[in-house]
Amino acid sequence: MGNRIYLTTADATEQTQSLLIFDKRDGNLMKQKVVHQGNLAEKIYHANTHANSTVACDGSRLFTLFNNDQAVWLTCFDLEGEQLWQERVASFAPVKFSFGHGSSPIVVDGLVIIANEYDGEGSCLAAFDTQTGEEKWRTPRQQNISFSTPAIARLKAGNTLLLSGAGHVARYEPSSGDELWVTPATTALTCGTVVWDETLGLAFASGGYPTSQTVAVRLDGDPEIVWKNSTKCYEQSMLVVDGFVYAVADSGVGFCWRGSDGKRMWKRRLGGKYSSSPLLVGDRIYVTNQAGTTFVFRATPAKFELLAENQLGNLGYATPAPSDAKLYHRFARGKGKDRQEFLAAIGE
Repeated sequence: MGNRIYLTTADATEQTQSLLIFDKRDGNLMKQKVVHQGNLAEKIYHANTHANSTVACDGSRLFTLFNNDQAVWLTCFDLEGEQLWQERVASFAPVKFSFGHGSSPIVVDGLVIIANEYDGEGSCLAAFDTQTGEEKWRTPRQQNISFSTPAIARLKAGNTLLLSGAGHVARYEPSSGDELWVTPATTALTCGTVVWDETLGLAFASGGYPTSQTVAVRLDGDPEIVWKNSTKCYEQSMLVVDGFVYAVADSGVGFCWRGSDGKRMWKRRLGGKYSSSPLLVGDRIYVTNQAGTTFVFRATPAKFELLAENQLGNLGYATPAPSDAKLYHRFARGKGKDRQEFLAAIGE
């Protein structure tokens, strides 16, 4: 936002969860605001952190989401990093899978919306007023842990909310939380965000536990599954570009499918494992594997066309963010106590 970059971070040793503000021009740390001190989750997935969620911004306010003290907390800041309000969204104390919390807040029409899904009574989709933090609506979700961030599809008929998880894909009215439809699709656990193509009238989702499935679901009318395959895109989201779906599976294989019927246009092994989602900039797709290698390839169904391959550190879990002809990327070097994280600006 402007000349600033907003990130979240956590320090398990110091037991802190914080908001970081960097100067976008030179990378200097401008501010570190501790949001929570103590009460971090005792158990999380080994590749997870206590600061998974991406910061959301409505242009004048920032929103962070942290799992702390067996609950999920939504905190609002101004652009200087001063806290304006904080709300306890719901309990978060999963029994079966102690992986940590995974979804991020999203902002639409004066609301900040949170998905909090786990095997307990606090499993819900909830919305809060961006100005005051007042809860505006709450819709129960299946009591099954899942990690996907809701997506706002900006359709000609208006905004609609799409969410996968707990073996279903669902559509909601974002102003009220009313469920418009829900259909069995994907898998019990999902992490990626639903993507869509309004021209095709389809939404696309993928899941990876306990089985693997990628699906196309009809947006309007009967939400039937139009096509599906067994590709596993578990942690990462997919992309839809001009009617074609692009994905990099957990196995390190890239795919392009025709969105209308799922026909495979090409398949190419990139290598490595993936948590980062592919990013579209112009006609180029950027995707980083867990070993820190970023592949750049053309968004075209005609053939796979690798444009570049670059190395940043030896650990890559974050998705880069584009701004002002540059890419801003988080990566790390080293392991264990020698691990060091970095923020880099990439461009001319």
